[in-house]
Amino acid sequence: MSESIVVDQLSVSYHGETAIRDISFSIESGNIVGVIGPNGAGKSTLLKSILGLIPKDKGHIRVMGKSIHEIRKKIAYVPQRSDIDWDFPISVLDAVLIGRYPALKIARKPKKADKEIAVHALGKVGMADLKNRQIGELSGGQQQRVFLARALAQQAEVFFLDEPFVGIDIGSEETIMAILKELSANGKTILVVHHDLSKAKEYFQKVILLNQALMDFGEAEDVMQPETIAKAYEGQLSFLKELAVES
Repeated sequence: MSESIVVDQLSVSYHGETAIRDISFSIESGNIVGVIGPNGAGKSTLLKSILGLIPKDKGHIRVMGKSIHEIRKKIAYVPQRSDIDWDFPISVLDAVLIGRYPALKIARKPKKADKEIAVHALGKVGMADLKNRQIGELSGGQQQRVFLARALAQQAEVFFLDEPFVGIDIGSEETIMAILKELSANGKTILVVHHDLSKAKEYFQKVILLNQALMDFGEAEDVMQPETIAKAYEGQLSFLKELAVES
């Protein structure tokens, strides 16, 4: 496998306060990687800095061997639901069509083929029947499916998802996870910020364990050990109990 994402000595700060420091790892294509750590660990910061959405203090980032600006069209991003204005008057289909814009020439509108790709993506996530519904009328799980469909419509090679399972129903979670595994099987690379320790070994091939610094990185089975988790979570008993139940 080729290296899909390479991060070297990445550090980011906000208003002089360190968010993440000296983060280095390399991810091969075809992996689903969980980004796990306590609140304030810098998980979302890591994703956003790789994507170039926030400035870094130092470090080098390569995605598919190129800078983020060179490869942006091949990268799909599903932000946290709390970061999205769900009152914006847009239909489900139009929201998914936004995923086609990176492939369009400047000032060009989506064509019939783009709409067919968008409808097919909605079908993959079980939302084709609701394509004319306003996104604000959907449940949390349905909204998350729509934004995954938008990423699928982009036909990206690398996918970044920030807390995709927060506030959604178990059916939507299972649907999303099945699609991510299918993408992985087709050689796509996926990074997922996640908080449920009990499902980490089931969902991810590799895990980035973060608490501002990189606490561990490797196969999920190796990283998700009680002593490693205890160190990252600084002895927070609730998280250790969660992991113990899973084990």
